[in-house]
Amino acid sequence: MTTFVKASAARGARTLDSQWYCSPEIFARENERIFSHSWICAAREEDLAEPGRFIVREIAGESLILTVDDAQEIRAFYNVCRHRGTRLCTDDAGTFKGTIQCPYHAWTYGLDGTLRVARNMEGGQDFDRAEYPLREASVAHFEGFVFVALEPQEPFAHAFSTLAGRFAAWQLPKLRRGASITYDVACNWKLVFQNYSECYHCPVIHPQLERLSPSDSGRNDLTEGPFLGGYSELRETAETLTASGKTQRPLLAGEENRSRVYYYTIFPSVLLGLHPDYAMVHYVQPVGPALTRIVCDWLFDPQTMAAPDFNCSDAVDFWDLTNRQDWTVNELTQRGVASRAYTPGPYSQQEGLLHAFDRHYLRIMR
Repeated sequence: MTTFVKASAARGARTLDSQWYCSPEIFARENERIFSHSWICAAREEDLAEPGRFIVREIAGESLILTVDDAQEIRAFYNVCRHRGTRLCTDDAGTFKGTIQCPYHAWTYGLDGTLRVARNMEGGQDFDRAEYPLREASVAHFEGFVFVALEPQEPFAHAFSTLAGRFAAWQLPKLRRGASITYDVACNWKLVFQNYSECYHCPVIHPQLERLSPSDSGRNDLTEGPFLGGYSELRETAETLTASGKTQRPLLAGEENRSRVYYYTIFPSVLLGLHPDYAMVHYVQPVGPALTRIVCDWLFDPQTMAAPDFNCSDAVDFWDLTNRQDWTVNELTQRGVASRAYTPGPYSQQEGLLHAFDRHYLRIMR
């Protein structure tokens, strides 16, 4: 039986030093030690449902083309021609017409990455097309998401064993995107993760959330390591987290989860929210020491979405407001930790997951 406990911070636990949020050198080290070796959530499987469909993602300064080959396998190719290194694809998304062609000298690759055409190379000494396929990153699938790793530190199944089956009740692979909003936030990516992991701020920053879910109701089953989180209770008058607190959508995960919203951080790229009637995903992409791009998706049951009167604006509007409130205080925090006046402050007893995040992060960085 899963045990949920209240968050708590160790005696003397303090916030991170300024350098961890502001230093370009540390940001470069994060790309090398964390983002180059971690499994990064790059897409939903629904984004890559047919051969030739592609999306381009940047991970640790590398541009990757995620596409589907003729055997329906999702591949992740470095966006680099094997001839002279030209970037192959400049669009963010689209559909290849059977091949991937370099815009410089028209070297042409199959959707499986094999080099099919290399113009005027036949007379080249010892040239063998088979030796020049597109270079690939590793790909894994989890709960309808596509994860990519440049140089994975460990196999996906081992790295994510803690989460195996944990979200099964929500049937995430079958859910579909009902809405998406992209935010550019002037703060370090770690502040986004840390903010998501505590509701100490909720009565002050999110009155609309506090009205529906008490800030002291959080209990956690994952309290150490790369995955952190648990649930918060809904008030008796609330059915879900929407502008009205009500919903006409059916339950996704049964009666036992009717009165809870689950929040998990999946280090280092995803914030996952599991609601009674929808799921919400934040994809977190560091752009610089003080700039983070966040893509927020709302996922719904496809049968619910097929109804002629389907409207998800109640959930989207609620969380767009909540997100923007968070991004505002995250940006204020970024400005503050960059000040010479800043020194690490004490964590409250509601910020135990933040201290756990710091421990995991520093273990990797040090």
